[in-house]
This record gives sequence, structure tokens and C-alpha cells, in this order.
Amino acid sequence: MKPSAKALAEALGLSEDLLRAIELSQAPLTNIALMASRLARLLNDFDHQKIFEYESGGYPYSATGVSPEVWRLATLAGRTYQKKDKEEVKTYARTESIEQLEASLEASKLGIDAARDPNVSISSANPNQYVGSGHGNWVERSRLHQSIRESSAKLSSRRSFIYAYVLQKNLELKFSGIAGDAFSRIRLAADELIGLTVPSAAQKFVAIYENLQSDNPEDWSNAVHSCRRILQDLADHLFPATDTPRVKSVNGRDVRIALGADNYINRLVCFTEDNSTSGRSEEIIGSQLAYLGDRLDSLFRAAQKGSHATISIRDEADRYVVYTYMLVADLLKLARPAA
Repeated sequence: MKPSAKALAEALGLSEDLLRAIELSQAPLTNIALMASRLARLLNDFDHQKIFEYESGGYPYSATGVSPEVWRLATLAGRTYQKKDKEEVKTYARTESIEQLEASLEASKLGIDAARDPNVSISSANPNQYVGSGHGNWVERSRLHQSIRESSAKLSSRRSFIYAYVLQKNLELKFSGIAGDAFSRIRLAADELIGLTVPSAAQKFVAIYENLQSDNPEDWSNAVHSCRRILQDLADHLFPATDTPRVKSVNGRDVRIALGADNYINRLVCFTEDNSTSGRSEEIIGSQLAYLGDRLDSLFRAAQKGSHATISIRDEADRYVVYTYMLVADLLKLARPAA
């Protein structure tokens, strides 16, 4: 299921907050992992939602190891490592939580201070005798320094993993927002032009929106069929049907272009040729009309034969609606100077 527009907007804001918190070290990594879990939940990314929960609280395990599902998520999170056990190389998973790593790092730092050697002076009354200060706590300090290095390396790995995920999602959300804003501008311009010139098409677009919200593939097909009817209405308005064909010269031969009631794509192409001031624009709109018209007609014919669910993927229906909107906007802009 796709996230709602509200969820996507919240996710974008949350991803910005997370990037700032990571880059400026504004919050403990445990808290950041929980925030990342919320980001994944808003995006319906359930694998990473669970991963970030485990990152914060630890990966569950038992005396026999971890379950296959936990192992899969640990692998996805980069938690596995290999170690040679006698003559065999085995793969293990680190299950400690970020909170445990942070606590271990803090404890080791405090331990370093506690393990400092006391500042004492030792001397002997015998000038020929050397008196050492003893071994002190250097062994303990060495162990603590090693613990600090290990915990820091593990935390750095976890920070990099979370940051990479959040950055990727932030870029994806920004890109989708840019695309959405661009289409919104096209849609608003097209809506205004449609409402003024072809009110019936505007009503059909409302029905298309409602059909695209459904989870039923038949409704998606109905949305696409409405796109065909919108182009037919637009052709009737811009270039009414005629029994007189248009004759064009193609490669030195005369070709008759039918402009009857069913030839709505031909009529829209002729309208474009008659009103476009740019040969390039005429070529682009004409090719788009030819492609979209052929596809919509083939879907319509399939539906007429009883194949109701001709659109099985919502994204496919979305594309046809977007293409139709762009074409309608371009055609009505050509019509506006003559109005």
C-alpha cells in the first residue's frame, strides 16, 4: 500500500530532522534509531521499521541462536561477520543494541579515569637502591582502550547505516515532491482551461480521480477508458468530425486522412498541425497523440470483447492519466490564442 500524501509530507520533514540530528550529533544514536523506525513506518517500509527497532533494543536470540527472520534482517542491516572457528569459517550476527554499545562506551571512558595511576612519589634512604613505582593499572587501561575502540567502531557502523538509509529516503521524497509539484502546475493549468472550454471533460477527470483511489483493477480500467472519452470530447470541440478527409503528401504520395467521428486522434493531430507555430512542438504532440490513442483504443477494444480488468497495475493507469492531462493542456494552450 502506498503511503498517503500526509504521511509522505511528514516523512520528508522527519528525514530532514534526522539528517540534521545525525550530522550535528544532536541526539543519542538510540533515539535516532527510534526516529528512523518511525520514518520507515510512515513509508510502509516494514523491514527497516523492524530493523531500527532491533537496532535500538537489540536483536532477539536464544540459546540456539537467532530465528531465520531475525537473521535475514540482521544481514540486511550489515550486522553479520565471519570468524574462523578451528578449521571452519562461520558467520555470526552481532545482536547487541545501540543502547548497549553507547552504555559500554560511556562506562569504558569513565573506567579510564578511575584507572589512572595515583600520583605518588617513592624514594629510598639508600642512595644506591632503585625503587620502582610498580606496574600500576596499565593492563586495565589497555583493556578499556580496546573496549572503547571496539564500541566506537560498532557505533560508527550503525550511524553510517542509519544515515545512508535516511539520506536515500530524503532524496527519494524530495524527487517525488519535485515531480508532484511539476505535475500539479500542469494539472492546475489544464483544469482551468478544461473548465472554460470543455466542462464535460472536467467532470470526467473528477470521475477518474475517484476510480484511481479504488483498489479494484476494473475501476482503474474505467479511469483509462474515461481518458479516451476526454480526448474524444476534446476532438469534438477543437476539430469537429467531417466526412471530408484531409489529403497529405507523404513521400511523394497523397494519403487520405479520415476525419470522421471515430477518428478523434486524426482530428486532434490535424488541429495541432493547423495551430502549432513550431514544427518541433507539432511533431512531439503528434507522436504523443498517436502513441496514447493507439493504446487507449486497444484497451477499449479489449474491454468491448469482455476483458474487463484490462489494467492490472495502478501505476499503468496513473501514467495514462498523466499523459492525457499533459496532452489536454498542450492542445488547449494551442487553442487559447484563437479563442
